[in-house]
Amino acid sequence: MSFSSLAQCVEFLSKENELIRIKQEVDPDLEMAEIHRRVFEAKGPAILFERVKGSKFPAVSNLFGTHERAVKILGRELETVKTLVKLQSEPGEALKSPYQALKALPGLVHALPRNTTKGSVLENRAGIEDLPMVRCWPKDGGAFILLPQVCSQDPAKPGIFHSNVGMYRVQLSGNDYLPGREIGLHYQIHRGIANHHAKALDQGEKLKVSIFVGGPPAHTLAAVMPLPEHLPEPCFAGALAGRRFRYTIKDGYVISLDADFCITGTIAMGTKPEGPFGDHLGYYSLQHGFPYLEVDTVFHRNDAIWPFTVVGRPPQEDSVFGRLIHEMTEPAVPVTIPGVTAVHAVDVAGVHPLLFATARERYTPYAPKQPRELLTHACAILGFGQLSLAKYLFIAAHEDTPGLDISDEMAFLVHCLERVDFTRDLHFHTSTTMDTLDYSSEGLNMGSKVVIAAAGEKLRTLLTAFPSGVDLPVSFSNPRLAAPGMVVVKGPAFTDYDQAHKEIPPLGETLAATPSMAGLPLFVITDDSDFAARDFATFLWTTFSRSNPSHDIHGAGSVVRHKHWGCTGPLIIDARIKPFHAPPLVNDPEVEKRVDRLGEKGQKLHGII
Repeated sequence: MSFSSLAQCVEFLSKENELIRIKQEVDPDLEMAEIHRRVFEAKGPAILFERVKGSKFPAVSNLFGTHERAVKILGRELETVKTLVKLQSEPGEALKSPYQALKALPGLVHALPRNTTKGSVLENRAGIEDLPMVRCWPKDGGAFILLPQVCSQDPAKPGIFHSNVGMYRVQLSGNDYLPGREIGLHYQIHRGIANHHAKALDQGEKLKVSIFVGGPPAHTLAAVMPLPEHLPEPCFAGALAGRRFRYTIKDGYVISLDADFCITGTIAMGTKPEGPFGDHLGYYSLQHGFPYLEVDTVFHRNDAIWPFTVVGRPPQEDSVFGRLIHEMTEPAVPVTIPGVTAVHAVDVAGVHPLLFATARERYTPYAPKQPRELLTHACAILGFGQLSLAKYLFIAAHEDTPGLDISDEMAFLVHCLERVDFTRDLHFHTSTTMDTLDYSSEGLNMGSKVVIAAAGEKLRTLLTAFPSGVDLPVSFSNPRLAAPGMVVVKGPAFTDYDQAHKEIPPLGETLAATPSMAGLPLFVITDDSDFAARDFATFLWTTFSRSNPSHDIHGAGSVVRHKHWGCTGPLIIDARIKPFHAPPLVNDPEVEKRVDRLGEKGQKLHGII
């Protein structure tokens, strides 16, 4: 749908019975987030909080809480954008299907931003302290803007066509920020705003930044799209919204005129502690020094509504964003990364820790097939945009099973484990950059990656039950099968890596010496094997969010030959909690009880949660 405001979208959802209004006052400190989580888990409606404690503005969440509702909100413009992406990827399609090309023309028109001088967001001004101070998790360092659209311009080429709009975490309160005058700005090292900030620092200048909140929901989705650097997000936002992105330049700031709120300010010289923050991997991002904004002005429209979401262990509402992004960008993958046929970031593992891919393997047509061209494709994937954050990359030859569904995560891992040769098919990148939000390494932004490639005939048949009569070393117990060929065992509490290197080899030796283990190529050591194996999503989250490949991958019969590490197998991943890991997210029991009461008979959320 083409919405000119967030309020218009809220009314649309109300008429569609896709929205619930909570009229009683609700506390933005933990309570609103707990309500959101409960309603999201129940696949419930969007939530309008009409009275937010401490703020004069209403707030809305769970707009994109289900894929079906998200598609309804975006309407036919979503199909227009899909067509545009397909035509860009396959220009010949325009000749084959002129009608499809004509359907995409409105998207091209709407992609042109419109510079004008009047807009609803300029109607009023407020202070930071007037905004809904939403805090989601008990250990969060303060309130955060949870769906920000942070806009910066290239200092060397200012203007809308050299701008970046990204969703970077913004802390409104807490820590050492001067109340109402300073807010935290957490961006990661690979983001577009980082380039702009670096240029400004080189010129000895402060970078001007605008933070849009609300507006047409398509603008929010545009802020998280992994767009090429030459394509500014306002252009994409207009195409997806079915309405040209309306903006003006005021005092050097880009102002989104259709936004509900616009905060302007300059990035200060230096940093201040930011966080902690309960993040989308299911753990807290800890407190670190990050840039902060010296606030200039807070604009808002008359009918302003404050949108927010809640992140945490996936799936959450941002998982729906990920699915939409995948649907829109899927046709572009084979063209953008030639030879790669599909890419799938595994949401339940936290997105960046685990990546699946299929690609062409054409280097050895007359010899026994093994991964060769796949390694070329793997390097291209790990050098491409946000895919470069992948920690574990499993890549399989497309030709081996052309109909393999890469989004069927268990089937894909089974396919790879049936074919991988651990003596040759593991390729590590050590002492490299890693996702800022990933604490499986001891250093911020530092860690490792591994490519696990699989091509050729099946080497083994995976077992679907753990063999009886296997005696594990005394330190390891309670083996549980998480999936065919994948076993979780309980290990002793992790103390340090020196101790781990003494504990794990005996396990490997036992497994290698037991013939019945041949169909179990992957063992994962955890603190609680019952928890890790309770479902496949939990297995993936535990295994890949709590391990750093270079430090935590072990294997029976391991050897380094010509600087290449391999093992005869099975492969062992140490996914125990380490002392330096960030704590997992845990709800506040008292807040849970308060929200429980809202679900009782006669209360507003009865029948929903």
